Amino acid sequence: MRSLRHDKMLIALLLFALTFSVYSQATGISTEVHHASIGIVDEDRTTLSHRIAAAFFPPYFNEPVIISAAEVEPMMNKDKLMFVINIPAGFESDAIAGRNPEIQVNIDATAVMQANIGATYIQNIVNSEINRFVSGTDESTQLPARLVARRAFNPNGDPTWFSGITAIIDQVTLLTIVLTGAALIREREHGTIEHLLVMPLTSFDIAVSKVCANGLVILLAVMLSLWLVVETLLDVPIAGSRLLLLSGIALYLFFATAMGIFLGTLSGSMAQFALLVLLTVLPLQMLSGAITPIESQPDWLQPITYFFPSRHFVGFSQSIVFRGATLQDVWEQFVATAALGLTCFLASLALFRRSIATSK
Repeated sequence: MRSLRHDKMLIALLLFALTFSVYSQATGISTEVHHASIGIVDEDRTTLSHRIAAAFFPPYFNEPVIISAAEVEPMMNKDKLMFVINIPAGFESDAIAGRNPEIQVNIDATAVMQANIGATYIQNIVNSEINRFVSGTDESTQLPARLVARRAFNPNGDPTWFSGITAIIDQVTLLTIVLTGAALIREREHGTIEHLLVMPLTSFDIAVSKVCANGLVILLAVMLSLWLVVETLLDVPIAGSRLLLLSGIALYLFFATAMGIFLGTLSGSMAQFALLVLLTVLPLQMLSGAITPIESQPDWLQPITYFFPSRHFVGFSQSIVFRGATLQDVWEQFVATAALGLTCFLASLALFRRSIATSK
């Protein structure tokens, strides 16, 4: 704890990662269409075409820009318009006569996800305006069956709820491994390990001190981040027990600190440690289910993810926060996280003990 207190850069990294980084990732990264630029080529110039143009407004789209057909390609090449709707001449008369007229939509698909979502928005908006104009009423057409959708656990579909918790999960993995491994390498570079070897301490004592100290620091930082950033700033409600969530985080920290000791023992310098962290943390995060659902991953890869504690950590964290899961619901994931953490700790201890024996 005292060695960490004197490392100002690691403290700054810890504060930044669990405050500003969590908030910015939750609010600054969005796959939704937001103030997308849109242009309209109105070759019909009728009441219906004007109504379609007036149907696009913030926050999904900017106010439409009326352009000519010759301006479409230059403006899209200059990245000034993401969507361009071309309404052909005679569109209104064809719609009234039921001749199924077509509208061309040009899309800049550089940002693929926003382009797909925006195309769906445009289709729904245009169809709604056409139906409203042709039928002369705002009432929707009566269908044989009506689909009623109810959102569970996130009624308003707010993406910051998911992004905020995911950001904390990602930072816990990265920070714990970095803090623990960096502390071990720093002591080796400063010769502190040699001082410890002349004391009546075993390799187990030294390893456990790293696990407890760094795990406690991260756990306290996560508690503050959940309270100040997630619940207060982002206004994300935690449906389940906070004590159960923190208990699960503590179990995962046992694995992450052990992984930090393992990588710190393998590394001969801080540069080597940084490279090993990249090769370790990225797969843990990508295969955890926080970024890509497990079901969307290749079939041969899905069983392998059961051996990653990050998968179980993401599973029970989201269940507790969003679904209000109890211990009865997540005990299997708790046991899996603890078992994998213990295995990693024993492997790290064996490697660390052999490293100390070599130093002697």
